[in-house]
Amino acid sequence: MGNAMWVSAAVIAVVMVSTWVVSVAVKNASIVDIVWGSGFVAVSWVLAFAINGDSARQWLVTILISLWGLRLSLYLFKRNHGKGEDWRYVRMRKKYGAKFPAVSLVTVFVLQGVIMWVVSLPVQFSHADDSPSIGPIAVIGIIVWIFGIAFEAIGDAQLARFKKDPANAGKVMDLGLWRLTRHPNYFGDAVMWWGIWIIAAETGSGVISIVGPILMTFFLMRVSGVPMLEASLMKRREGYAEYVQRTSAFFPRPPKNI
Repeated sequence: MGNAMWVSAAVIAVVMVSTWVVSVAVKNASIVDIVWGSGFVAVSWVLAFAINGDSARQWLVTILISLWGLRLSLYLFKRNHGKGEDWRYVRMRKKYGAKFPAVSLVTVFVLQGVIMWVVSLPVQFSHADDSPSIGPIAVIGIIVWIFGIAFEAIGDAQLARFKKDPANAGKVMDLGLWRLTRHPNYFGDAVMWWGIWIIAAETGSGVISIVGPILMTFFLMRVSGVPMLEASLMKRREGYAEYVQRTSAFFPRPPKNI
């Protein structure tokens, strides 16, 4: 297991430092968001070839992570292309001026790299443990993963279609899955990671990697997900306060009558 952890750390370091170098050259730190999903893909593929484990579980996890990570990166690339740097990094750039490249290396790229390493622990355990192959627990994990990625992808597609209509400019998206939760993409992302953890947990040792989905869920609910995005949406979307009052922040449920 130790080898898988070191290999993962090395892969993540290469991905994040390379992305930082490019971000300095193009003066856009937002590219880290696009690379986020692909970073996990890189970790899983390298582990599949570098670590001796159960090949069936290795390739199962690699396929699942690749489908999720590449879809997310492609979606974010299409969404962000030509729109300039995200407001969070613009604010940081103004605050730190000429120091921003060095500051961003630590506070954006290294920090996200550390988080990526912890969140990817279920992937690491899935690759490193050579216990018996895929069984009923892994099947449950696959079902949970399917639900999570479907919820995330459908939510993203619904939002993209809503934004394409000029008549919806400045309006609150409260249709489809967005009627049940203010952040179906975040909820689906968290569920997907719990599915990967269940697959890893079948090995026995993989149960320890529960810290990965816990950290991911915590960040989405309490740190860089819901709170940070909603602080901006409250200022930019008319009617968003009413939407908050009637709609769950994270876990899907029917809206309240207000």
